Amino acid sequence: MLHKDMQKHEIEDALADKGDFVKIERLTSFLKEELPIDIKKFVYLKLAELYEKTGMLVDSAKMYDNAALISIAFSEKIKHYVKETELHIKAGHFDMAEESMKKAMGNANVVEKNEIYITIKDFYKRQAEAYERDIRRGHAARIYEKVLEMNISDLERLEIRKKLLVLYEKLGRFKEYKLLKGLDNGNP
Repeated sequence: MLHKDMQKHEIEDALADKGDFVKIERLTSFLKEELPIDIKKFVYLKLAELYEKTGMLVDSAKMYDNAALISIAFSEKIKHYVKETELHIKAGHFDMAEESMKKAMGNANVVEKNEIYITIKDFYKRQAEAYERDIRRGHAARIYEKVLEMNISDLERLEIRKKLLVLYEKLGRFKEYKLLKGLDNGNP
């Protein structure tokens, strides 16, 4: 059984031979105790890892949010909020991803904001490509549409439009295809 006087390695040892869902249950119960901040953050991050591993992406994102809230260093907060954003993107919750991105940006300086934006844009692109590989064209199209709303270069915009044209055609979304095709003929 876990207790508040345990160190990180002792917690890991106590959970080592347990299954993922037992670990989740034990760690969740452990959070109800009065824990030191470093141990609490450790538990949140352990839960986030377990939730992500078991495909519970929204729950994992919540744990990263909790870890960010109790983090002191801005760099650590940013890291956790960016991970939260990535998980919301994977889960297809773009509104929540947008909120997480805003939290990350709120803790960043100008240079870090640019890095965060590029990182998150890349998350969207990678997820869309993964959907394309898995032949989940509707999901891929939705993400590419989201990327088009972002601040991207003309070259990236052209590349995304080409991908969208192919997806729209395969999906039978001819209205969107014609509209986007018209934009490509008009201006880049």
